[in-house]
Amino acid sequence: MLTAPAATHEVLNQPPPLRDRNLFEDDAALREGVDREGAAWARGRLRAEGAFWGGEPVAWGFAANESPPVLHTHDRYGHRRDEVEFHPAWHELMRAGVEHELHALPWRTDRPGAHVARAAAYACAIQAEAGFACPITMTFAAVPALRAQPDLAEEWVPRLTATTYEPELRPAAEKASALCGMAMTEKQGGSDVRANTTRAQAADDGWWELTGHKWFCSAPMCDLFLVLAQTGEGVTCFALPRVLPDGSRNAGFQLQRLKDKLGNRSNASSEIELRGALARIVGEPGRGVPTIIEMVNHTRLDCVIGAAGGMRAAVAQATWHAAHRSAFGARLADQPLMVNVLADLAIESEAATAVALRLARAYDEAPDDPTADAFKRVATAVAKYHICKRAPGHAYEALECFGGNGYVEASGMPRLYREAPLASIWEGSGNVMALDVLRALGRTPAALDAFLAEVDEAAGADHRFDAFVAATRNELTDPGALESRARRVVERLALCLQGSLLVRHAPPEVADAFCAARLAGDAGLSYGTLPPGVDAKAIVQRHTPTA
Repeated sequence: MLTAPAATHEVLNQPPPLRDRNLFEDDAALREGVDREGAAWARGRLRAEGAFWGGEPVAWGFAANESPPVLHTHDRYGHRRDEVEFHPAWHELMRAGVEHELHALPWRTDRPGAHVARAAAYACAIQAEAGFACPITMTFAAVPALRAQPDLAEEWVPRLTATTYEPELRPAAEKASALCGMAMTEKQGGSDVRANTTRAQAADDGWWELTGHKWFCSAPMCDLFLVLAQTGEGVTCFALPRVLPDGSRNAGFQLQRLKDKLGNRSNASSEIELRGALARIVGEPGRGVPTIIEMVNHTRLDCVIGAAGGMRAAVAQATWHAAHRSAFGARLADQPLMVNVLADLAIESEAATAVALRLARAYDEAPDDPTADAFKRVATAVAKYHICKRAPGHAYEALECFGGNGYVEASGMPRLYREAPLASIWEGSGNVMALDVLRALGRTPAALDAFLAEVDEAAGADHRFDAFVAATRNELTDPGALESRARRVVERLALCLQGSLLVRHAPPEVADAFCAARLAGDAGLSYGTLPPGVDAKAIVQRHTPTA
């Protein structure tokens, strides 16, 4: 009789799985920020959100990435089909995102702090899977842009803000809900959308025919797209439906291929050709960029929130691993050098979360407060530049805390690492964002005043902070030489804002470590180089998930 082979070893010294946890409750920086920035009323809702997104959606995220979307350009008979097929887990993520109002909460309530509440929920959701956040964000961001065309807003906004998920392509009149995507960039221009060559020709009954291409069309299975094209007046914004009112497909919208991307693989990003695709104008002819910039700014807000959420996921995974793994005779979480690394990652995460929630509050206040609107204009670009650019290095360092286990797909860390660069590239990469800050400061002097007024709320609380702010103000005194120094200046503005928020609101050990390392420069080029004297252990304890 055959007998089972004897075990070769006992599995020891492995951390328990980090699952079925409440992503809101075990994030002190997120909880405190929600209360501080005006969404304390949503605490019960956010506890439920945190528990939900920390549960089954995590498995959906793995499944959706293991079976990425598939493009079907034609059916078996050779007819154009132009559809993308997704794994069922993708649809579960999308359905949950819509039902939880991640795409629409601020448009569905007048309650103060709605943007902050949504930001907190979004930061939790993105830790389960980032790919589905793309169509969620674009649908959210399309609403303020569509309001530039009241008749289109009346037709589409109720569907874009509905809480049912209907992925099938059908006429809008037959659907209670809809999703919106965006197609701006082209091969020859990229971020320089004024170089677009797609042409718009007036047709009948208020429709226009668009002819050209788009190098990136995000989430091609959406019901509606905001598209830029040239008219006689210049670049103009259009709303292009996938299905026309008569029930026929908008045949001029043709999918060419899906992008084979570094990360964000569960989401479909495509190249399209427009062969007389029918669309309706949004806003004034020739004013397409100012019209669509409302959508762009709201997507940039989500880039900041998403990057902060990704950092929190990285810190949670790394601190949990270190708390349960031993090496060389001691737990990793008790070894001074590892504690230094983890604390450095944690203060980066907390600073990002604080800015994301403060920025969300500015979006809540901007419609009724010119100062908040001015702050929002420059702070969005500053935060989008700095926080999103810090994310890839942060994800890598967290991955390295696992050693070889972090390099294995099953850990989830490679997916987090591959995802990290996207927020910095999407809707304006580093140079674009830095130059956008300079444009905002040049065109709207009140924006700098509003930004620095927020920074100055912490004046006098820490001498290192005060010295850094003074030096940053000095950097702004020579506007003629700013462009070549744009990244340096914007980075300093971001650090001023982060420092101000942490000095005022974070525990003393977090603020002290941030000021020492980021503002006084008492740290090296890598994470894990915090200076002596900071309370690194207390910082790590604050950011380690509870059992």
